[in-house]
Amino acid sequence: MRRLVVASAGLLGSIAAADDLRGVDRLVCAAAEVVVCAEDLECFTVPAWEIDVPEFIVVDIKNKMLSTTKGSEQNRSTPIAALSRTDGNIYLQGIEGGRAFSFVIHEETGQVTAAVSRDGLTVSVFGVCTDADI
Repeated sequence: MRRLVVASAGLLGSIAAADDLRGVDRLVCAAAEVVVCAEDLECFTVPAWEIDVPEFIVVDIKNKMLSTTKGSEQNRSTPIAALSRTDGNIYLQGIEGGRAFSFVIHEETGQVTAAVSRDGLTVSVFGVCTDADI
């Protein structure tokens, strides 16, 4: 588990910065690294597509909605139950389909850390976001 934490910290330092997102209300976020941890098992890294995690997601802050991009074959969306812009970060949380999700997006760099959890399983996603309207 310690190797996972060290590897994840190294990844965050190596992800190229995206746009400055201060004041932006519509983002596109891309998954760079996906880590799955199951109860009583080790954690492992997988490609996003392998476990049905969208490689790109649209974050609509104004309408409090997460959705896949128009080009995605998944055509999914979910409401954001809690949203806060505090201390240079955007915090998003919600619950749907027996899963809870939580995102932290750093506004200055566009780096995103997201976690989705359900009983006995967590999926952590590290990536970057950019302005969707560019």
